[in-house]
Amino acid sequence: MTLSSSGRSPSPAPRGRKILQRLYLVTPPVADAAEFATALEPALSSGDVAAVLLRLAEGGERTLIERVKIITAVVQPREIALVVDGHADVVARAGADGAHLSGIATFAAALALLKPDRIAGVGGLRSRHDAMLAGETGADYVMFGEPDRHGRRLDFDALQERLIWWVELFEVPCVAYAASKTEVAPLSRTGADFIALGDWLWLQSEAAAEAVAAANAILAEAVT
Repeated sequence: MTLSSSGRSPSPAPRGRKILQRLYLVTPPVADAAEFATALEPALSSGDVAAVLLRLAEGGERTLIERVKIITAVVQPREIALVVDGHADVVARAGADGAHLSGIATFAAALALLKPDRIAGVGGLRSRHDAMLAGETGADYVMFGEPDRHGRRLDFDALQERLIWWVELFEVPCVAYAASKTEVAPLSRTGADFIALGDWLWLQSEAAAEAVAAANAILAEAVT
């Protein structure tokens, strides 16, 4: 990921050596941004986080912008990037750092709204061809392993293979989506630049802050 419009640059270390990977937190669909901010703040303070992917519950344009602004005020002072799931049209007005788009067609259509000043990330890539096309088109990162709107995702063994393939061949950073804490360690071994903690982070009995700290400890152990 890169961001040219501010100091936030959650960039990966150079390839070819062991690196300390960074976390990318994925929120649940947020309707009450002020309420969610109280849960988000301790999670961001409990370990190294590169970016937050803000998913928004349905609402009017003005409502969405206000939600993003509230979360941005919590995230950006910590030098963490705030990326909005979809809604590339509100990113600039809300002061967010970029957008995450699902699918190559949606991504390509949103590029003009984001480039050159904001992050343009992409997931929902159904094939290796789509992933390569995203990289060639100007994606700042690609994400693999996130569930689709029906909750389906790539088989875990296939996900690991996809990540290893990408890391070995391409310079564009990749994000590995962990659907549970148990997936963090095996996904880190693929060499992915970032590990995304899915919205399970906010739905479990363990506090999100504790889970973030535990995930950071797993990533730190991987490079020792």
